Amino acid sequence: MTVYMVERDLKGISMEALGNAQKAAISKAAEMTSNGTDISYLRSTFAPEDGRCMCLFDAASDVDVKRLNDDAGLPYHRIVPALDLTP
Repeated sequence: MTVYMVERDLKGISMEALGNAQKAAISKAAEMTSNGTDISYLRSTFAPEDGRCMCLFDAASDVDVKRLNDDAGLPYHRIVPALDLTP
């Protein structure tokens, strides 16, 4: 498994919509995992001043992460491998 970072521009999003987007990512990851595609939503960081949002997923491939975000209807600019440096 590899950590992937999903970069998003969510400028102007309400906190309610942001929470709903997070729930959609978590729910879709659980659904995909139960259907045989091992993927986990890890966490997000949101900068409300400029709308940047970075979401981390643990998955076998960027294709799986792309499918999750596309199926959940979540916008993104790019998906890249990342290092999760949480202590």
